[in-house]
Amino acid sequence: MPELKLEIQMLHDRVLVQLTPEEGERRSTGGIVIPATAQMARRLAWGDVLGVGTNVRNVKVGDRVLFNPEDQFEVEVQGQTYLVMRERDLHAIASERIEHGTGLYL
Repeated sequence: MPELKLEIQMLHDRVLVQLTPEEGERRSTGGIVIPATAQMARRLAWGDVLGVGTNVRNVKVGDRVLFNPEDQFEVEVQGQTYLVMRERDLHAIASERIEHGTGLYL
């Protein structure tokens, strides 16, 4: 018998995010190389939105969002790790929709 696949639907104000992998070592604006193993205090992370609940108002599937990865819930689906969070836990959205932007681009 084939395995039954169930689609995951987010509820209420929840957002499902896949963490964007770090590129490894980074370079500061002054040219200093920061290794990937360096510990940064409370560093925010970018991730891609894969699903949104019915009460989410500002975020759409496909947006990139900025959030604190330490304060979120992790869930593993088919060997991949995803994060589940409330919309209010997001700090910023990077999308192609131009509405009330900052003038900064990724």
